[in-house]
Amino acid sequence: MRCLVCNANLNDFESTRKHATTGEYLDTCSDCLNAIGLIPTLDREDLMQNEGEIDIDRIEGDCY
Repeated sequence: MRCLVCNANLNDFESTRKHATTGEYLDTCSDCLNAIGLIPTLDREDLMQNEGEIDIDRIEGDCY
């Protein structure tokens, strides 16, 4: 699955993130979601293991 904003590949954590109010999948990478601002989310914390690290695959993408 890819980010709807920048077209980067989504990891398992990002691809399972849902909007807290509507319950719809956000399909947005963490970088773009942070740039958009505060959106209430429902996250699967068991998939959040490396969320703070830079994704090497995105360095050449549109996110950076």
